[in-house]
Amino acid sequence: MRYAIISDIHSNLEALESVLKQIENERVDKIFCLGDIVGYGPNPDECVDLVRENCEIILTGNHDYACVEPSELIYFNRFAKQAITWTLNNLSKKNLTFLSHLSYKTQIDNIDLVHSNPDTPETWDYILSIDEAIFNFSKFDGQVCFIGHSHQPIIYVENSEHKYTGLEDREIELLPDCRYIINIGSVGQPRDKNPASAFGIIDTSTNKYELIRIGYNVEETHKKMIEAGLPEFLADRLLIGK
Repeated sequence: MRYAIISDIHSNLEALESVLKQIENERVDKIFCLGDIVGYGPNPDECVDLVRENCEIILTGNHDYACVEPSELIYFNRFAKQAITWTLNNLSKKNLTFLSHLSYKTQIDNIDLVHSNPDTPETWDYILSIDEAIFNFSKFDGQVCFIGHSHQPIIYVENSEHKYTGLEDREIELLPDCRYIINIGSVGQPRDKNPASAFGIIDTSTNKYELIRIGYNVEETHKKMIEAGLPEFLADRLLIGK
């Protein structure tokens, strides 16, 4: 099976459409979404609709959850809070209800899926270092755990001798005696100094994983955010992928 995994769309319709078009060319069997469909960007309703239409599995992210539980906004910076408030005024009741029913994590074909971390996904803690990855390897059952949340692609590897490495490779073979935590980056707001959208594809028949980058009309999204009155800081960072 070939699975495409997307995450952190953040209401960026232009990015999502470009990614879905590329995924169609990749001839995958199913698409999984790790959450944060909304927040930051100007097209929350359209993005939720597209994810619902195209994704087999959809998990919740902290921005999705904040729309359902506004008390979560205490953990957000002022720009993110402003964007969630705007999102709630531009999201249909149907899609808000949909977001309220999403799960934190799931597993399929020896693959774990979660937005933030497999240990306590509801706390939205990040995995940003080898030490944090080491702690989380014991918290999931599959060979591979896919995550998003940080918007920064990286691959953490645990070998049979419990030695750990962090890789920035775009393509790897998944070895049978190793386990992996793979961050697939962000569709709608990359933060690795590359404004191109990121998503991952895993092929369970060849045991290979590939990170794919695809450009989109970032200037159009930037323009729409400014016109919508969303924070200029959030719009500007799209242009530099930071």
